[in-house]
Amino acid sequence: MSEGQRGKAKIGVIGAGAWGTALAQVLSEGQDELLLWAREAEVVSQINESHENRAFLPGHPLRQNVRATQSMDEMETCTAFLIVTPAQHLRASLESMPDSDAPLILCSKGMEEATQLLMSEVVQDLRPDNPVAVLSGPTFAHEVASGLPTALTLACDTQATWERLYPLIAKPTFRPYFSDDIIGAEIGGAVKNVLAIGCGVAEGAGLGQNARASLISRGFAEMLRYGTARGARAETLSGLCGLGDLVLTCSSTSSRNFSLGKGLGEGQLAESLLSDRATVAEGAFTAPVLQRDAASRGIEMPIVDAVCALLDGTTDSQTIAAQLMGRPLVAEQR
Repeated sequence: MSEGQRGKAKIGVIGAGAWGTALAQVLSEGQDELLLWAREAEVVSQINESHENRAFLPGHPLRQNVRATQSMDEMETCTAFLIVTPAQHLRASLESMPDSDAPLILCSKGMEEATQLLMSEVVQDLRPDNPVAVLSGPTFAHEVASGLPTALTLACDTQATWERLYPLIAKPTFRPYFSDDIIGAEIGGAVKNVLAIGCGVAEGAGLGQNARASLISRGFAEMLRYGTARGARAETLSGLCGLGDLVLTCSSTSSRNFSLGKGLGEGQLAESLLSDRATVAEGAFTAPVLQRDAASRGIEMPIVDAVCALLDGTTDSQTIAAQLMGRPLVAEQR
């Protein structure tokens, strides 16, 4: 796609939560129009009338060329779609989208509960003829919407898909790096959400910075074990969409998953913490799915197991810490 063609392309973003809205803002630069699909009528009205999504990303004015809609039929003219709905809603979103051969850029991080499929595998199940990419990396929505420098991975099924998409995605403050390891990009994003809950628990329970650093490094070892067993490349998981995203989300309450864990560590109930309509902590839904899939493959993931026990209320943070510290001593590389 040439520079002259860039403004003519119409990007469609499916999902107007904080991340979808932030992507709409940054990617609307240089576009004639960007369409943002939202489920909620009030969100559509806010964006089109006041150019702000006060429900999910307050305080961030949106460009005039960002237009919201509740109609999937209006999205049929888009030349590329970023799908930013929660992972458990991806299948329904794909089924409601108009028929199109446009590339599908997956921006949700997780695994489908009913099938244990990654997001790209759900696409393969429903829309096998669409080019597929995964956009993942260390990104907080409010920073992206503010135009702060961001680098991330754009993993594509083919080099041709990358050539088609990067002119739409790359912006002065938004830098994608190419990968052809879609599975690695997805596993990095899914697993780091679960590990971020664990680090939040350590923060909320007052276990200290040493504990957090240990959880990040040993959690990364779990990510590598699981990812490479599923065909991901270690270098992908060591990059922006794996280790980079892990470090970010394990270190700040701007991470919804870290905030959820912090609340658990302080003694709050998961049910109460997950009731907030404005946020979705994907790691809470991914954790039990990841645990089942890892167990079926014979992959040991003790931190993921610990997060699951905390989420279902079968234990507390102090007991989990003692159990993790009491595990058999082994070589660090295991």
